[in-house]
Amino acid sequence: MILMKKILILKIVILLNLVFLCFKAFSDDTIKIGLLVPLSGKNEELGKNIVKASLLAINKINDQKIIIIPKDTKDNPYSTLLAAQALKNIGVKIIIGPVFNRNIKNLYKIKDVTFLSFTNRIIENPKNVIAGGINAVSQLQTINEFLINKKAEDLLILVPKSNFRNEIDEAISKSKIKNRRVYFYNTNPTKLTKQIEEVTKYKERKINLEKEIKRLEEEDKEKYQNLIKKLKKKDTLGKIKYDSILITDFNEGLKSVLTSLLYTDVNPKEIYLTTLNQWFDESLIDLSSLHPIYFPSVNKKLFDEFVNDYKKNYFNTPDEISFISYDLVGLTYYLIRKNGYVVDEKLFINKNKFKGKVGEFQISENKITHKLKIYKIENKLVDEVF
Repeated sequence: MILMKKILILKIVILLNLVFLCFKAFSDDTIKIGLLVPLSGKNEELGKNIVKASLLAINKINDQKIIIIPKDTKDNPYSTLLAAQALKNIGVKIIIGPVFNRNIKNLYKIKDVTFLSFTNRIIENPKNVIAGGINAVSQLQTINEFLINKKAEDLLILVPKSNFRNEIDEAISKSKIKNRRVYFYNTNPTKLTKQIEEVTKYKERKINLEKEIKRLEEEDKEKYQNLIKKLKKKDTLGKIKYDSILITDFNEGLKSVLTSLLYTDVNPKEIYLTTLNQWFDESLIDLSSLHPIYFPSVNKKLFDEFVNDYKKNYFNTPDEISFISYDLVGLTYYLIRKNGYVVDEKLFINKNKFKGKVGEFQISENKITHKLKIYKIENKLVDEVF
């Protein structure tokens, strides 16, 4: 009886050892990718959408060696740090996230871990944080290529005096845009129009019109009566100095500048009126008096495909950050596989290219840029033009 018990205990020990060894082998063979997102608080829905999009990407990859481990940042820097440390403690060396720039400031404390953040900010980030969002450099490089293709040579860049100003400065420098003037404007609505008047020389063009009407009337009012009638319907005379304008603003700020340009008699049909990535904002379609508007963005066809795929699986509509998360998972897997399933400091150092749904990622020296497309809004349509 005692012998049978000893044999049973021995079998159990052997079985437990086998289970442990199998689990250890599986663990050693598995590459864990961390995911830092807000899963509680006011941005909980955003975090859940990112998790869903990441799972879509993992299912598409279909490689049993790769697993995603989400952790809640609670949308604050301290909780983000704790969640990142918890992921490191279980062997995670690469983490996608956090979402917001404000939550990355403490991540320099997590040694030997690379963070692929959703932020589009590229300056003053910790050295172990790579900006995976669509940054200003990528956008200005695309706009510059577009304007060169259109032979536009005099660019006015309108930059709001905001926290984003330094990012635009950096992007202008790195994108090597030539023949441009940068004008920093106060976003206060009571001051905005006056500033746009100044930079577009609205008053001078208005005086030019008055002078021309007076000249024609004095020369031969009867002879030039039809021309005088046409001129009196105008607000100004003469084109502005620039053949292209870039407005580096979004949402209501962008619309305020566009409205001021309309007021100062800037004709978008005579210049290239461009702005930053607008994610196909349908509200811009209604501003028909200021069409065409050009902007850089991700591949719209592939974005629409992602939205449809997401809806089929989860029965709700994803946001733009979820779209980026889908590609960041794909990019991370691509680099890990190319590196022989080894996660180390070389992953984002070597020059690489990855074609995702967002577009083409270009990776080098722990930096990411995106090769984007240019879209035009006109006649209630959004068309790819470059």
